[in-house]
Amino acid sequence: MAWVTLVVAGLLEVGWAIGLKYTEGFTRLWPSVGTLLAMVVSMWLLGVAMKSLPVGTAYSVWVGVGAVGTVICGIVLLGEPVNAARLISLALIIAGIVGLKLATPA
Repeated sequence: MAWVTLVVAGLLEVGWAIGLKYTEGFTRLWPSVGTLLAMVVSMWLLGVAMKSLPVGTAYSVWVGVGAVGTVICGIVLLGEPVNAARLISLALIIAGIVGLKLATPA
């Protein structure tokens, strides 16, 4: 269950990272509220996952899920560029996340 909690926390990290773009420097009320809520819940779930997962693993996976998801959302939602170097880099991050999962007992 800790791994599911951690992945949900990472997905919420994607939500607040993308949400930051829509807040326009926290000048728009509802995007700002949603972004702040996603931040709080994401951090809380990360803390819950860390009760049973090693801190280094949990934090690295949380950041990795957030990074991969944010890049993908940036491409899909914001028209950011897609190129081989970016895709290879994403694949390496995903490989690292999978490696940490396989190497962590829980």
